[in-house]
Amino acid sequence: MPPLVLDIFHAIKSAGNVKKRELKKITATPRYQQGFTNILQLGSPVKFIDSASFEFIYDELFVKEIYKFKTQLPQPYIIDAGANIGLSIIYFKKIYPNAAIVAFEADKSVFKILDSNISALNYQNVELINKALWSEETVLKFYSDGADGGRIATSNDTENITEIATTKLSFYLENKQVDFLKVDIEGAEYRVLLEAKEGLKNVRNIFVEYHSFVGQEQFLPELFLILKEAGFIINMQQVNIFSPQPFVEKIRNNGMDLQINIFGTRK
Repeated sequence: MPPLVLDIFHAIKSAGNVKKRELKKITATPRYQQGFTNILQLGSPVKFIDSASFEFIYDELFVKEIYKFKTQLPQPYIIDAGANIGLSIIYFKKIYPNAAIVAFEADKSVFKILDSNISALNYQNVELINKALWSEETVLKFYSDGADGGRIATSNDTENITEIATTKLSFYLENKQVDFLKVDIEGAEYRVLLEAKEGLKNVRNIFVEYHSFVGQEQFLPELFLILKEAGFIINMQQVNIFSPQPFVEKIRNNGMDLQINIFGTRK
Protein backbone atom coordinates (compact mmCIF):
# COMPACT_ATOMS: atom_id res chain seq x y z
CA MET A 1 0.00 0.00 0.00
CA PRO A 2 1.47 3.44 -0.98
CA PRO A 3 2.56 5.62 2.00
CA LEU A 4 -0.09 8.32 1.37
CA VAL A 5 -2.89 5.77 1.14
CA LEU A 6 -1.57 4.05 4.26
CA ASP A 7 -1.55 7.36 6.17
CA ILE A 8 -5.15 8.04 5.14
CA PHE A 9 -6.17 4.52 6.19
CA HIS A 10 -4.58 4.94 9.63
CA ALA A 11 -6.18 8.37 10.07
CA ILE A 12 -9.64 6.98 9.28
CA LYS A 13 -9.09 4.02 11.60
CA SER A 14 -7.88 6.30 14.39
CA ALA A 15 -10.91 8.59 14.01
CA GLY A 16 -13.19 5.55 14.16
CA ASN A 17 -11.52 4.34 17.34
CA VAL A 18 -11.95 7.76 18.96
CA LYS A 19 -15.67 7.71 18.17
CA LYS A 20 -16.06 4.22 19.60
CA ARG A 21 -14.29 5.20 22.84
CA GLU A 22 -16.32 8.38 23.17
CA LEU A 23 -19.62 6.58 22.54
CA LYS A 24 -18.71 4.02 25.19
CA LYS A 25 -17.93 6.81 27.64
CA ILE A 26 -21.20 8.61 26.88
CA THR A 27 -23.22 5.41 27.26
CA ALA A 28 -21.65 4.80 30.67
CA THR A 29 -22.66 8.27 31.89
CA PRO A 30 -25.85 8.16 34.01
CA ARG A 31 -28.89 9.95 32.61
CA TYR A 32 -29.38 13.66 33.41
CA GLN A 33 -25.71 13.99 34.35
CA GLN A 34 -23.65 16.57 32.46
CA GLY A 35 -20.45 15.60 30.71
CA PHE A 36 -18.07 16.42 27.87
CA THR A 37 -17.21 14.54 24.70
CA ASN A 38 -14.77 14.84 21.81
CA ILE A 39 -16.77 12.50 19.57
CA LEU A 40 -17.27 15.25 16.98
CA GLN A 41 -13.51 15.99 16.91
CA LEU A 42 -13.98 19.74 16.62
CA GLY A 43 -10.91 20.80 18.54
CA SER A 44 -13.14 21.76 21.45
CA PRO A 45 -15.17 19.26 23.52
CA VAL A 46 -18.96 19.47 23.40
CA LYS A 47 -20.84 19.61 26.68
CA PHE A 48 -23.97 17.46 26.99
CA ILE A 49 -26.72 17.38 29.60
CA ASP A 50 -28.10 13.87 29.17
CA SER A 51 -26.34 10.81 27.74
CA ALA A 52 -29.42 9.14 26.23
CA SER A 53 -30.65 12.23 24.40
CA PHE A 54 -27.12 12.98 23.15
CA GLU A 55 -26.76 9.47 21.69
CA PHE A 56 -30.16 9.66 19.98
CA ILE A 57 -29.52 13.10 18.45
CA TYR A 58 -25.95 12.19 17.46
CA ASP A 59 -27.20 9.11 15.61
CA GLU A 60 -29.93 11.05 13.77
CA LEU A 61 -27.69 13.95 12.76
CA PHE A 62 -24.18 12.61 12.26
CA VAL A 63 -24.81 8.96 11.38
CA LYS A 64 -28.14 9.00 9.52
CA GLU A 65 -27.83 12.71 8.58
CA ILE A 66 -31.58 13.28 8.50
CA TYR A 67 -31.11 17.08 8.15
CA LYS A 68 -28.93 16.84 5.05
CA PHE A 69 -30.15 19.12 2.26
CA LYS A 70 -28.78 20.62 -0.93
CA THR A 71 -28.42 24.23 -1.94
CA GLN A 72 -26.26 26.14 -4.41
CA LEU A 73 -26.15 29.20 -2.17
CA PRO A 74 -22.79 29.95 -0.49
CA GLN A 75 -24.57 31.29 2.63
CA PRO A 76 -27.88 29.50 3.18
CA TYR A 77 -30.27 30.89 5.79
CA ILE A 78 -31.32 28.31 8.40
CA ILE A 79 -33.83 28.59 11.23
CA ASP A 80 -33.32 26.06 14.01
CA ALA A 81 -36.34 25.92 16.33
CA GLY A 82 -35.45 23.70 19.27
CA ALA A 83 -31.65 23.84 19.13
CA ASN A 84 -31.10 22.04 22.48
CA ILE A 85 -27.32 21.91 23.20
CA GLY A 86 -26.35 22.85 19.64
CA LEU A 87 -25.71 19.56 17.81
CA SER A 88 -28.00 20.63 14.97
CA ILE A 89 -26.09 23.93 14.59
CA ILE A 90 -22.81 22.00 14.54
CA TYR A 91 -24.19 19.72 11.82
CA PHE A 92 -25.43 22.62 9.69
CA LYS A 93 -22.04 24.35 10.02
CA LYS A 94 -20.34 21.10 9.04
CA ILE A 95 -22.18 20.87 5.72
CA TYR A 96 -22.42 24.65 5.09
CA PRO A 97 -19.71 26.50 7.06
CA ASN A 98 -20.91 29.93 5.88
CA ALA A 99 -24.56 29.34 6.77
CA ALA A 100 -26.43 32.08 8.61
CA ILE A 101 -28.35 30.44 11.45
CA VAL A 102 -31.02 31.73 13.82
CA ALA A 103 -31.56 29.24 16.64
CA PHE A 104 -34.23 29.13 19.36
CA GLU A 105 -33.98 27.28 22.66
CA ALA A 106 -36.58 27.92 25.35
CA ASP A 107 -35.15 25.93 28.28
CA LYS A 108 -33.00 28.37 30.27
CA SER A 109 -30.64 25.75 31.69
CA VAL A 110 -30.22 24.06 28.31
CA PHE A 111 -29.67 27.44 26.66
CA LYS A 112 -26.63 28.04 28.89
CA ILE A 113 -25.05 24.82 27.57
CA LEU A 114 -26.02 25.74 24.00
CA ASP A 115 -24.43 29.18 24.34
CA SER A 116 -21.29 27.68 25.87
CA ASN A 117 -20.89 25.06 23.11
CA ILE A 118 -21.42 27.48 20.23
CA SER A 119 -19.23 30.20 21.76
CA ALA A 120 -16.36 27.72 22.23
CA LEU A 121 -16.50 26.82 18.52
CA ASN A 122 -16.34 30.49 17.49
CA TYR A 123 -18.94 30.11 14.73
CA GLN A 124 -19.83 33.21 12.76
CA ASN A 125 -23.37 34.28 11.72
CA VAL A 126 -25.14 32.31 14.46
CA GLU A 127 -27.82 34.06 16.52
CA LEU A 128 -29.05 32.28 19.65
CA ILE A 129 -32.43 33.27 21.09
CA ASN A 130 -33.58 32.14 24.54
CA LYS A 131 -37.30 32.20 23.75
CA ALA A 132 -39.97 29.70 22.83
CA LEU A 133 -41.80 29.93 19.54
CA TRP A 134 -45.55 30.26 20.01
CA SER A 135 -48.64 31.71 18.31
CA GLU A 136 -48.23 35.06 20.08
CA GLU A 137 -45.76 37.15 22.04
CA THR A 138 -46.40 36.44 25.70
CA VAL A 139 -44.98 34.72 28.79
CA LEU A 140 -45.84 31.06 29.40
CA LYS A 141 -45.05 28.40 31.97
CA PHE A 142 -42.44 25.94 30.75
CA TYR A 143 -41.70 22.38 31.88
CA SER A 144 -38.02 21.38 31.89
CA ASP A 145 -37.21 17.67 31.80
CA GLY A 146 -33.45 18.08 32.18
CA ALA A 147 -32.73 16.67 28.72
CA ASP A 148 -34.20 17.33 25.26
CA GLY A 149 -37.91 17.15 26.08
CA GLY A 150 -38.63 20.56 27.59
CA ARG A 151 -41.98 22.00 26.49
CA ILE A 152 -44.79 24.41 27.18
CA ALA A 153 -46.29 23.25 30.49
CA THR A 154 -49.75 21.72 30.76
CA SER A 155 -52.14 21.70 33.71
CA ASN A 156 -50.77 18.27 34.66
CA ASP A 157 -47.22 19.59 35.14
CA THR A 158 -46.50 20.54 38.76
CA GLU A 159 -42.69 20.30 39.05
CA ASN A 160 -39.68 21.77 37.23
CA ILE A 161 -41.73 24.73 36.03
CA THR A 162 -40.27 28.08 34.97
CA GLU A 163 -41.57 31.02 32.97
CA ILE A 164 -40.37 31.81 29.45
CA ALA A 165 -40.90 34.59 26.92
CA THR A 166 -42.31 33.62 23.54
CA THR A 167 -42.05 35.02 20.04
CA LYS A 168 -43.58 34.25 16.64
CA LEU A 169 -41.96 32.32 13.81
CA SER A 170 -43.62 34.57 11.25
CA PHE A 171 -41.26 37.41 12.26
CA TYR A 172 -38.33 35.38 10.89
CA LEU A 173 -39.96 34.27 7.63
CA GLU A 174 -40.98 37.64 6.25
CA ASN A 175 -39.43 38.77 2.94
CA LYS A 176 -36.53 36.34 3.16
CA GLN A 177 -35.79 32.96 1.63
CA VAL A 178 -35.27 30.30 4.28
CA ASP A 179 -33.25 27.42 2.90
CA PHE A 180 -33.94 25.10 5.83
CA LEU A 181 -36.47 25.37 8.64
CA LYS A 182 -36.21 22.88 11.48
CA VAL A 183 -39.11 22.71 13.96
CA ASP A 184 -38.58 20.38 16.93
CA ILE A 185 -40.49 22.05 19.76
CA GLU A 186 -42.15 19.23 21.67
CA GLY A 187 -45.81 19.64 20.81
CA ALA A 188 -46.00 23.34 19.93
CA GLU A 189 -45.36 22.69 16.23
CA TYR A 190 -48.98 22.94 15.06
CA ARG A 191 -49.75 26.26 16.74
CA VAL A 192 -46.46 27.76 15.64
CA LEU A 193 -46.81 26.71 11.99
CA LEU A 194 -50.47 27.74 11.88
CA GLU A 195 -49.49 31.25 12.96
CA ALA A 196 -46.63 31.36 10.42
CA LYS A 197 -48.36 29.58 7.51
CA GLU A 198 -48.32 32.59 5.17
CA GLY A 199 -44.55 32.84 5.50
CA LEU A 200 -43.94 29.17 4.74
CA LYS A 201 -43.98 30.01 1.02
CA ASN A 202 -40.49 31.47 1.62
CA VAL A 203 -39.13 28.16 2.98
CA ARG A 204 -37.33 25.76 0.62
CA ASN A 205 -36.96 22.76 2.97
CA ILE A 206 -38.76 22.08 6.23
CA PHE A 207 -38.31 19.47 8.95
CA VAL A 208 -41.00 19.06 11.60
CA GLU A 209 -40.89 16.62 14.50
CA TYR A 210 -44.54 15.98 15.31
CA HIS A 211 -45.45 14.99 18.89
CA SER A 212 -48.76 13.49 19.97
CA PHE A 213 -49.35 13.52 23.73
CA VAL A 214 -51.56 11.00 25.52
CA GLY A 215 -55.01 12.41 26.25
CA GLN A 216 -54.54 15.50 24.08
CA GLU A 217 -56.14 16.29 20.73
CA GLN A 218 -54.08 15.29 17.71
CA PHE A 219 -53.36 17.88 15.01
CA LEU A 220 -51.51 15.72 12.49
CA PRO A 221 -54.10 16.08 9.65
CA GLU A 222 -54.23 19.86 10.17
CA LEU A 223 -50.43 20.02 10.16
CA PHE A 224 -50.26 18.11 6.89
CA LEU A 225 -52.80 20.52 5.39
CA ILE A 226 -50.68 23.53 6.36
CA LEU A 227 -47.65 21.99 4.66
CA LYS A 228 -49.65 20.96 1.59
CA GLU A 229 -51.13 24.44 1.15
CA ALA A 230 -47.62 25.90 1.48
CA GLY A 231 -46.61 23.78 -1.52
CA PHE A 232 -44.51 21.11 0.16
CA ILE A 233 -44.14 17.50 -0.94
CA ILE A 234 -44.18 15.42 2.23
CA ASN A 235 -42.17 12.43 3.37
CA MET A 236 -42.15 11.04 6.89
CA GLN A 237 -40.59 8.54 9.27
CA GLN A 238 -42.04 7.19 12.50
CA VAL A 239 -39.43 7.40 15.24
CA ASN A 240 -38.80 6.62 18.90
CA ILE A 241 -42.35 5.36 19.61
CA PHE A 242 -43.60 2.35 17.65
CA SER A 243 -46.69 0.27 18.39
CA PRO A 244 -46.44 -3.10 16.56
CA GLN A 245 -50.14 -3.85 17.30
CA PRO A 246 -51.81 -0.47 17.86
CA PHE A 247 -55.32 -1.97 17.89
CA VAL A 248 -54.28 -4.04 20.90
CA GLU A 249 -51.75 -1.81 22.66
CA LYS A 250 -50.43 1.71 22.03
CA ILE A 251 -46.86 2.11 23.18
CA ARG A 252 -46.21 5.28 25.17
CA ASN A 253 -43.00 7.09 26.03
CA ASN A 254 -42.50 10.31 28.02
CA GLY A 255 -46.22 11.02 27.86
CA MET A 256 -46.37 10.64 24.08
CA ASP A 257 -48.09 8.01 21.96
CA LEU A 258 -46.78 9.09 18.54
CA GLN A 259 -43.67 10.82 17.23
CA ILE A 260 -43.09 11.43 13.52
CA ASN A 261 -40.33 13.11 11.55
CA ILE A 262 -41.90 15.06 8.69
CA PHE A 263 -39.83 16.26 5.73
CA GLY A 264 -41.18 18.91 3.36
CA THR A 265 -39.45 19.62 0.05
CA ARG A 266 -40.35 21.41 -3.17
CA LYS A 267 -40.30 20.17 -6.77
